[in-house]
Amino acid sequence: MKRVLLSWSSGKDSAWALHVLRRQPGIELVGLLTTLNSEFQRVAMHSTRRSVLEAQAEAAQLPLWVVPLPWPCSNEAYEQLMSEVCERAIRERINAVAFGDLFLPDIRAYRETQLKPTGLEPLFPLWEIPTDILAREMIAGGLRAKVVCVDPRKLPGSFAGREFDAALLNDLPPEIDPCAERGEFHTCAYDGPMFAAPVNLEAGEVVERDGFVFADFQTQPLTVKQE
Repeated sequence: MKRVLLSWSSGKDSAWALHVLRRQPGIELVGLLTTLNSEFQRVAMHSTRRSVLEAQAEAAQLPLWVVPLPWPCSNEAYEQLMSEVCERAIRERINAVAFGDLFLPDIRAYRETQLKPTGLEPLFPLWEIPTDILAREMIAGGLRAKVVCVDPRKLPGSFAGREFDAALLNDLPPEIDPCAERGEFHTCAYDGPMFAAPVNLEAGEVVERDGFVFADFQTQPLTVKQE
């Protein structure tokens, strides 16, 4: 079995990558790896609260590997912290790190370059699946997510807080990638085949901060799915 750590943003792509990896023979998922802004206890860009991350990990039935990042965080500090995570992964006999990246070659090349000295194998289970097909496959497959961050330079801020569903896809301007791989928006996954129970999200305020529009969500206790 190949022991795999999954890079976890809290969003739909990493959630769907978890689902895809679990259906592959010879793969053992051992944890969800997340970087967290230590000043605000939130995921960068997504702004997902730590409590929601922890609920996602509980629902996914996997341990959460949290990497606390200082604020602000230099690239040197980030790479040092990630190097320490890789050392821990090797000590725990982990063979690979998986990512939910879709098609941006510079991001893939960066991840491959960073992992090469460690001996950990980079995996990209969703790579180059056409995003219009992938987005609808996620929704049809039962993934549920909320839009938690919008770049208003690319998309109206009114999309913040919306459900990631067929109606949203139909409303996207034609120049917007359906999976928002270029950062048009970010999501927080709360239900789907990768979770043993839905993460119960409670909507909070929508705010504009640092040039982005954020929809805040908190979590309620998990409700176990009935067979």
